[in-house]
Amino acid sequence: MNSEFTYTIIDSDATSNLQLQHHLEEYGNFSATPFAKNNIEGLDVILKYTPDVVLVNLNEHALEHFQMVTYLHQYLTEIPVIIGLAKTKNHAYDAIKHGFFDYWLQPYNEFDIRKSLLRLIKQTPVKETSAPETLCLKSYKDFQYLNTDDILYLRADNNATDFFMKDGTINSAFKTLKTFENQLPKRFLRIHQSYIVNTKYVSRINYGKAICAIKLGNVQLPFSKSYKLNVDELKKTLSKNTIAGLN
Repeated sequence: MNSEFTYTIIDSDATSNLQLQHHLEEYGNFSATPFAKNNIEGLDVILKYTPDVVLVNLNEHALEHFQMVTYLHQYLTEIPVIIGLAKTKNHAYDAIKHGFFDYWLQPYNEFDIRKSLLRLIKQTPVKETSAPETLCLKSYKDFQYLNTDDILYLRADNNATDFFMKDGTINSAFKTLKTFENQLPKRFLRIHQSYIVNTKYVSRINYGKAICAIKLGNVQLPFSKSYKLNVDELKKTLSKNTIAGLN
């Protein structure tokens, strides 16, 4: 899934603005914030709405717009992606000096815009919403709050799920394992029809015996063929920050 972007346009030409909106709407992951007609309004809009992308018309008052970009560095930690719009290449060099991402010539070339936007999408990390770090287990009028960092693994028990905790306790919830699979942070991985493991606590993967060992409690959890791809991804992740031993 691609990242979602917000954008603003700094341009007094309403026709040009509509053309740009049309191009951006084709990609489905660009949503507009209020637009601005000049550099003063533009600075205010950027500071207020912090759009990811700013498209600025450099045909008139280019120097003021470049000054606006300089001001942004005084107020923002993260500068938005800035794309210049112009009828000629006269301001291209100054745009590069001021860190512009791209420079679109008018009349707009749909192919150039497509390449530019796809390049932007490709190099931008996906924005993910962090899963809550506290899980609430509800049973009638009873509410248990578990710190997900303290959960070693989950085990299915018919239509219930047992949570095995770091301190040795076991908490149960009358919901299926599948219910929690999509609620837990990404570090929790399904390795078996009956098990979800907190990958933070995995100390060993034995493909011969098809088990994942847990650091605490000397626990060995089985993994099944149907979830082997998940285990393979886990092995890759764990191996990234380790020193490989010699056989």
